[in-house]
Amino acid sequence: MATCALAQETVFALRRKIAKIEGRLAEHLGEIDATGEALLRRHGFVRREQGFLATGAERFDVALGGGLPEAALIEVHGPSTRAAAAAAGFILAIMSVSRGSVAAPMLWIGTSEVFREAGFPYAPGMLSLYNIDPAGLMVAQTPKLADALWIAEEAARLKGFSAVLLEIRGNPSHVDLATTRRLHFRAREAGRPVFLLRQAAHPEPTAAPVRLVVSSAPSGLRRTFAGPLAGSIGPPVFTIAISKNRTSAPTQFTLEWNPHEHSFKERRAENPVPMVPLSQHGTHIAKKTGTILAFRPEEPAAGHQPSGEELPVHRRLG
Repeated sequence: MATCALAQETVFALRRKIAKIEGRLAEHLGEIDATGEALLRRHGFVRREQGFLATGAERFDVALGGGLPEAALIEVHGPSTRAAAAAAGFILAIMSVSRGSVAAPMLWIGTSEVFREAGFPYAPGMLSLYNIDPAGLMVAQTPKLADALWIAEEAARLKGFSAVLLEIRGNPSHVDLATTRRLHFRAREAGRPVFLLRQAAHPEPTAAPVRLVVSSAPSGLRRTFAGPLAGSIGPPVFTIAISKNRTSAPTQFTLEWNPHEHSFKERRAENPVPMVPLSQHGTHIAKKTGTILAFRPEEPAAGHQPSGEELPVHRRLG
């Protein structure tokens, strides 16, 4: 027990030094309780180690050190505007898993430009896919980014919300290290997550301890008792790259969301999905995606398609 307590004190001493270097709020070690678990003391209040929003996908949660922090700023990027829906869907799935019996509403903040480009939250879809009651969602739409940031900073300190989601576009100068540090501190003190959803943005320094880059992935076939249903579209799938995290190197996962069980499942090599569907009519089977898709001049075109000389097609994979 004494050795365990000494090791924990050493870890917390290192954390204090790192916090001082990073300019974060200081933590200091409280007494060791009867179970031998260390307590954190912040601003005179004793609290246990920060909890996590676990997805249920074991390898993904382990890579994040237990899951996403439940009281922090979490940065989620959509690499393009059309990927914003996938990024928002992933956040809603996380909230669906973590909320449980929490009845507090969720606040979604965005500018008119953001909602015009990516679309307004669709209430029936939120209910059917993520079991999030539209009555428990508050949406704040502002004409200016400065107004959206002000609402986010004020809401982040409130404990009346289960989560705050701020959606922005690109890399505006208003969203800098100081702004994200305020959001992170207030989320941490309120004990609630604040999600920073960024459309078509490139990574830049922020105070968020975690940054994820989310895009959609090909869905498989819908599974039935009789087996996969031919020609159907299965549950949504996300490609998630861990771009920034304190516990692991950058890595990528493919997670499938089950809207009925409200759980994630990692798609690995043993359950892959072809990048192109099999032909439903005829004998020609679609080939796998390659670096370049084009007809060579000496090969005839399949079916009624024009020859490669008439219509060369190139696809770059990146």
